[in-house]
Amino acid sequence: QVQLVESGGGLVQAGGSLRLSCSVSGGTFSSYAMGWFRQAPGKEREFVAWISAGYGGTYYADYIDSVKGRFAISRDNAKNMVYLQMNSLKPEDTAVYFCAARAGRSSRLRNEYPYWGQGTQVTVSS
Repeated sequence: QVQLVESGGGLVQAGGSLRLSCSVSGGTFSSYAMGWFRQAPGKEREFVAWISAGYGGTYYADYIDSVKGRFAISRDNAKNMVYLQMNSLKPEDTAVYFCAARAGRSSRLRNEYPYWGQGTQVTVSS
């Protein structure tokens, strides 16, 4: 059974930074594509970023346009962890952030991820 636990959320002023962490247990972490999604009040859960499973030591990443240049996704296979470094935060980044895992190729589609964490709240004040 694969379990994901997010941490690192909180309240931050606009322009500030947060680093989200996601711990993964069960399964074979190195073979999972990992994604971060977020859900603001009254809105659908949306894709934020993904990082691929390693291919010969090379990792690929993808981001929603609104966070490109501000957010960075990374992973540590030795620790079964995935991270989301969030810089230059804006009030519109306020949401519950979820990490998700899937075996195989990466995806922007939330329904392609079978494993989810419980989420961590990020609030950005103006």
